[in-house]
Amino acid sequence: MIEFLRHKRRERLAALTPDGILCMARHPAGAGRWRSGRVLTGPDGTRWVPRRGEPVPLPAGRATGIRAPSVKEGMAINPGSRIVACAYGAGGSGGSIEIAVMPLDLRELLAAVPRSEADADTSTA
Repeated sequence: MIEFLRHKRRERLAALTPDGILCMARHPAGAGRWRSGRVLTGPDGTRWVPRRGEPVPLPAGRATGIRAPSVKEGMAINPGSRIVACAYGAGGSGGSIEIAVMPLDLRELLAAVPRSEADADTSTA
């Protein structure tokens, strides 16, 4: 099954589908509803781009925790996904966002939004 998913991912990339990491996100973290979109990285920084609406820039974004979805969250997003809690910005201008990705995309998301050193030892995948 894993090899099948990797093969499909390579096919999508070869077909030049839009770049980025497919995900569901909740902004601000813990409030609102889950919305589908993509996490994009580029020279202007990392940002979450919802399917509809304005992009959310993630300046100085860092992952603060990784967890499995609760039963209630599993009804809105894929229950096999992993939720990455992220903080971004500096000081009072910062915010929070939760990004749900499939386990195969988790490593790529953590490369775009690296773990903070203080939380890297306490989080589990």
